[in-house]
Order: sequence, then C-alpha cells, then structure tokens
Amino acid sequence: MTRLLLCLCLFGFFSCGQAPETVTQDQKIETPAAETEETGYNAELAAELGADQYGMKQYVMAFLKAGPNRSQDSLEAAQLQKAHLENIGRMAEAGQLALAGPFLDGGELRGIYVFNVKSLEEAKALTETDPAIQAGRLVLELHPWYGSAALMKVGDIHATLAEKSVAD
Repeated sequence: MTRLLLCLCLFGFFSCGQAPETVTQDQKIETPAAETEETGYNAELAAELGADQYGMKQYVMAFLKAGPNRSQDSLEAAQLQKAHLENIGRMAEAGQLALAGPFLDGGELRGIYVFNVKSLEEAKALTETDPAIQAGRLVLELHPWYGSAALMKVGDIHATLAEKSVAD
C-alpha cells in the first residue's frame, strides 16, 4: 500500500510539473543496503529496465486516430487490422513497444501505443511500419512521456494471462 501511495504521489507530482532529469546509463544510483532492504529496491532490475532514480523512464506516447482513408470494404479492413495487430506483436517482441491497446468507445481516438524509445523520430519511424497507417486508416499523434519503467514487464505478465492472441 505504501508503494502504491508513493507511486501515486510521484505521478501526481511529476504530472503537474516537469519530469526530473533522468539518470544516464553511465551514472550509478547509490542506495544504502538498509534502504534497499526496507524499500525492496532492485538495482539490477532498475538497470535492466532503464529506470532512473525514481523508477521511471522516458517513452513516446502515441495516440492513434481515425485516418482520412477509412473507405476499405470489410474484407480489406479486416486484413489491415490483422496486419496492424501483427505489427504490434513484432514491435512488442523487439522491445520497442511497452504497451498498446484500443479505446472502446468507437470515437475518433482509436487507441494508444507507448513506445520504448527516447525520441519522436524513432517513434515516427516505427509508426511508419504499421500497415493501417500506411493505408491511411490510422494517423498518429506523438508525445514524449515519462512513466514507470515497470511498463516494460507488462508484456511478460500479459503472456501469462492470455488464453488466446488478439491477432488470431
């Protein structure tokens, strides 16, 4: 419960202001042994996930929106959706995508990606691999985002929960 409150406090603090400066790969976070045992801090996992001293890292958030070309017939739309989902799987498997999912209200905003990259240019290059974007069925709006480095473990956990793949 304490960790949850700390995460919520950190989220509230950082969402109201500017994200703190992140720790680079060359810097080492020094944590006294007693504090490590008390907080559960795992330096090895933090380094593996690229976490800064707050357990956070930079990502790029993408908002997928309905594109200008949505006139495909149902068969072509289904084929584009299948290729879109396969592309998501490839990016996730390569560690380039931390999180993805659709919005369920059928509005202009169709879904999100959270890219595990540091620049908008890298994220833009990844979005250009998406068949639905190539076809103009979707367009993306990209924003730098600061979130928990633990997002990189969502895919591993999800794999233990899913009986079926959404791409099937």
